[in-house]
Amino acid sequence: MAKITFTGAGSTVFAKNVLGDSMLTPTLHDAHIALYDIDPQRLQESKMMMDNLNANINQGRARITGHAGVENRRDALRGADFVVNAIQVGGYEPSTVIDFEVPKKYGLRQTIADTLGIGGIFRALRTIPVLADFARDIEDVCPNAWFLNYVNPMSALSGYMQRHTGVNTVGLCHSVQGCASGLLRGVGLGEKVAGAKWKCAGINHMCWLLELKDKDGKDLYPEVKQRALAKNDEARQPGGKKHWDMVRYEILRNFGYYNSESSEHTAEYHPYFINSRHPELVEELNIPLDEYPRRCIHQIQQWQKQRDDLVHDKNLTHQRTHEYASHIMEAILTDQPFEIGGNVLNRGLIPNLPADACVEVPCLVNRNGVQGCYVGPLPEQLAALNRTHINVHLLTIEAAVTHRKDKIYQAAMMDPHTRAELTLDQIRAMCDDLIAAHGSMMPTFE
Repeated sequence: MAKITFTGAGSTVFAKNVLGDSMLTPTLHDAHIALYDIDPQRLQESKMMMDNLNANINQGRARITGHAGVENRRDALRGADFVVNAIQVGGYEPSTVIDFEVPKKYGLRQTIADTLGIGGIFRALRTIPVLADFARDIEDVCPNAWFLNYVNPMSALSGYMQRHTGVNTVGLCHSVQGCASGLLRGVGLGEKVAGAKWKCAGINHMCWLLELKDKDGKDLYPEVKQRALAKNDEARQPGGKKHWDMVRYEILRNFGYYNSESSEHTAEYHPYFINSRHPELVEELNIPLDEYPRRCIHQIQQWQKQRDDLVHDKNLTHQRTHEYASHIMEAILTDQPFEIGGNVLNRGLIPNLPADACVEVPCLVNRNGVQGCYVGPLPEQLAALNRTHINVHLLTIEAAVTHRKDKIYQAAMMDPHTRAELTLDQIRAMCDDLIAAHGSMMPTFE
């Protein structure tokens, strides 16, 4: 019987997807599912939901336990084969509010702020100490477990676990699975999705769609580019019909390839789009500033009804999703190979990116765990864009490990969007304000 520990189990919808998938996987029917969260109420709600799901789709075969609070974390982890990580340190309030509102005082605007930029840096700095605690417990009570990290900033957090702990770690994201199909549908080629062949590699949220072919092996990129650029040209005209992928189409226009993560994310990853010298681009390219806080507020407001639908529905059911987690568990336990797009240490997989970078590449999963596959060099312009992000990832990890404030400054000074908008003195002052605003949520930096 396998044991799956889900940390951050108060993420009820996501827990349903990953653990519901597991219950629908024959190898995991009788798994021990240990739910862990620091919020007892959200934990109880998730457990009620999982109990209903277990009864309805799994004949009650899984064993489900709840573990609330830091003092019970080791019990939740003890003997685990897999640890699914879905925590959010600091929540919407106060942490996400701080990530947006303090930079805004300096004129620095963001859309999502969870991966790169000043928001991504500080999300990493408050999350890595928690992961360090997790890692010590995992090394002690379940040293062979695989840590399946779904938490952003993906590259910094997964890279920290891979380089500075002894925990088997892979970072998992949703964007690679839907990259090719989303692009095809967006340019009116939805009929090409079935049987399409594609290859993605790069870094998380800037993973590049390197190849795109139809079921017969025909290269679809020329027609896709023509359609995408024509769609954007029309949309950028006065009165043109806006759409939600305009920024990525502009990256495609200028760098030749489509990237895996959405336009609202991509807009804040570069110095070109949210630019105080060209504020008209925000409207012209349909960039949703402060998008993540809006989503958080909406989700909080909707949770009461959603909770009733999920937690109190005695007839709750589930269909297996596209999430990788259950497939990874199944492949490791059965030795039936499965391919994923995973975030692993580079170590030469993409030779023109740094060896210590956490890269997103095709990975083979079997009884040996998750193994990154060799990709080869990226087109140099794509590697160059990736490296601007990797600089921030590596310095952020160094700041978290050394507790040196100058490394925080340097990470922020390397961020493409931040350094395009603020002076060095402004960046230092903003970081100091963010450190002060976080208070005890972060360790002391000297």
